[in-house]
Amino acid sequence: MMKSKLFILLFITSLICQAQTICNAGFAAGYPCHNIDLFAHLSIAQLGGDSDTKGNDIWGWTDPLNNKEYALVGLTSHTAFVDITNPTNPIYLGKLPTQTTNSVWRDIKVYNNYAFIVSEAAGHGMQVFDLTRLRNVTTPIIFTNDAHYADFGNAHNIAINEATGYAYAIGTSTFNGGPHFINIQNPLMPIAAGGYGDEDYTHDAQIINYTGVDATHVGKEIFFGANEDKVVILDVTNKTNPILLSVFNYDNTGYSHQCWLTEDQKYLILGDELDEIDFGFNTKNIIINVSDLDNPTLKWDYFGETTAIDHNGYTKGNDYYLANYRAGMRIMDITNIDAENMNEIAFFDTFPSSDSASFNGAWSVYPYFTSQSIVISDIESGLFVVKKNAALSNNSFSLNESKFDIYPNPLKNTLFIKSENDLINTVSILSVEGRKVYEAKGSLLNNQQIDVSGLEKGIYFILINESNITKVIKE
Repeated sequence: MMKSKLFILLFITSLICQAQTICNAGFAAGYPCHNIDLFAHLSIAQLGGDSDTKGNDIWGWTDPLNNKEYALVGLTSHTAFVDITNPTNPIYLGKLPTQTTNSVWRDIKVYNNYAFIVSEAAGHGMQVFDLTRLRNVTTPIIFTNDAHYADFGNAHNIAINEATGYAYAIGTSTFNGGPHFINIQNPLMPIAAGGYGDEDYTHDAQIINYTGVDATHVGKEIFFGANEDKVVILDVTNKTNPILLSVFNYDNTGYSHQCWLTEDQKYLILGDELDEIDFGFNTKNIIINVSDLDNPTLKWDYFGETTAIDHNGYTKGNDYYLANYRAGMRIMDITNIDAENMNEIAFFDTFPSSDSASFNGAWSVYPYFTSQSIVISDIESGLFVVKKNAALSNNSFSLNESKFDIYPNPLKNTLFIKSENDLINTVSILSVEGRKVYEAKGSLLNNQQIDVSGLEKGIYFILINESNITKVIKE
């Protein structure tokens, strides 16, 4: 690829991206960022709120009929429904008001095209809403429930195992605040199915059908709970006889807030909501080895880039997406979690004025849309729709996308070059403005490894023999 082709590529890229705000020189529309582009922002007012309304939780739904994507945004007074299928033009479709009174806390999960919503509002119970009602909305609607479950009043959270059709209301006044089991296989007729209270209050949880390395428990339904000062692991396969498998305790405990498994179910990443305040260190996540569910052990503690409080975090592939309160959303590469390495590769800061340890900014994040759109809920600022920029969206780049990103991580700062020919004569790396910053010539073999650790953080383009790039793989 000649230099002129490089600038043509840059021009085409700018045309494609003009609808969104590119993260450029560390900012997108005034928000600090790195490797994340801003596609849209809806304020609290645009989500149906007033001057007293604040944001809280968020989840997502993809309509299986037409693959349209929706953000389900929790607020103090209601749940807002937003069509984000076109991420640069989100459409507010309406709201489902709180069942009783307003509350700072509202939580939403989805099963079988229904949303299940709980709140700390007294007497709220669980609202059930048929999401397919959003399909033909043309003007915003104030919706009503399709069903309501009233066997508990307030709840702090709700978790759902979509594989079994069971919901787990978390932090209710039943079962000492432990998980309250609900059969939602028929979403319009939720049925109480027991609970577990022996380890007291659960603040948040993930429940999965276990497929990990602990052969003793493969095929069982396993509950991982953040229980204020510890992690509790339960076998909840038999709802009438839940079995405690283990309890994990750790040092410098503030408040065990939320936990999420890596996709191989080998590690559990725990967030403690108060340890940054209580002990004064940077954002901290506790990495727990749960390869043996009966004996979880500390792998190591990860410390982030700022002093902000960690809130809700979710894994997708080799990335960990963290709603980090005043530091916004942070994305960590967890490819080398076995080697005790998590590396921040991207962020979008929804609270630009400060990264201190206070309860403002990003409450939660939902990264599971097929389109790669990511939605962030912010307490003061509402809904943000963002995406990774092109440098992070793929690890392999074709002839027409021969750019790559350098970020500070010694385990990842190498490139493996593949070419049409077995022998590569020249490899050049150019900066975005076309400046040559690296060149190697003569007798370079295909699959050549290039050390790029000396390059400054940024986006670069690579040229092989000036023209015949076939693939660049970032390792």
